[in-house]
Amino acid sequence: MARSIWSGAVSFGLVNVPVKLYNAVQRKSVTFHQLHAADRARIQQRRVCSLDGEEVAFEDLVKGYEFAPGQYVIVDSGELDALAARKSKLIEVEQFIDVAEIDPVMFDSTYYVAPAIGAAKAFRLMVDAMRDAGKVAIGRFVLRQKEHLVALRVKDDQLLLVTLVYADEVVPAGSLEDAGDAQAEVSERELAMAQQLIEMLAAPFDASRFHDEYREALLALIERKVAGEEVSLAPAPAEPAPVPDLMAALQASVDALARRRGPEPARKATARKAPASRPKAKQSL
Repeated sequence: MARSIWSGAVSFGLVNVPVKLYNAVQRKSVTFHQLHAADRARIQQRRVCSLDGEEVAFEDLVKGYEFAPGQYVIVDSGELDALAARKSKLIEVEQFIDVAEIDPVMFDSTYYVAPAIGAAKAFRLMVDAMRDAGKVAIGRFVLRQKEHLVALRVKDDQLLLVTLVYADEVVPAGSLEDAGDAQAEVSERELAMAQQLIEMLAAPFDASRFHDEYREALLALIERKVAGEEVSLAPAPAEPAPVPDLMAALQASVDALARRRGPEPARKATARKAPASRPKAKQSL
């Protein structure tokens, strides 16, 4: 049974709807412990003062912000709690928007929102109104001493809260190193062939088809080693080489897909006729 990680209220206008927040995603990964190779004993992590080398007890730790090299200002937990106290129990809705207005790069973590005891009617009214309007609520709240920008959206009759990164946390695409030449020219024939390959690979998205194959293979390896099996590993695959002939690679990909699928009257294995003309990309000044 999932337990709530936060309780408070959603506030829009003068309406307050008491709610609880639940994790909607459970991360699955394989974790390892660090061991001493000689005797396989666990390695202990200790908090050691960099100045005198002495171990420091947890109760003697404080939070410090480095404002200059080697210089820190101390901020205690009481000061942090005071900053968070005003908004810690309230999700303040500031506006309603269309979900398409949110750049997907801003999506972070997802949570389920459920009504608190006695708030079922107010919660249902809010969910039904948002669903019928086709709108997403944008607001802010504090979780674990951090203020989050959030989107509240309805999916399958369930209210979801999605934390968003702030605009100043998104890395500008123009700051990337070795990003290649974004203005490279492609021919109409190459474009038509690439579009055909995309169409041949197009299919409805079914998330259940995809699994963490690396994690599954790692767990299988661990089970074999626990059972005492001798494990031999296949050689690592070669690094993919750059494509010397882009058009040949596209044609080979289309041909391979066509052979795999067999004859399909609804699909043609030849490239579509290229459009008459395509304007060149604008050059920035």
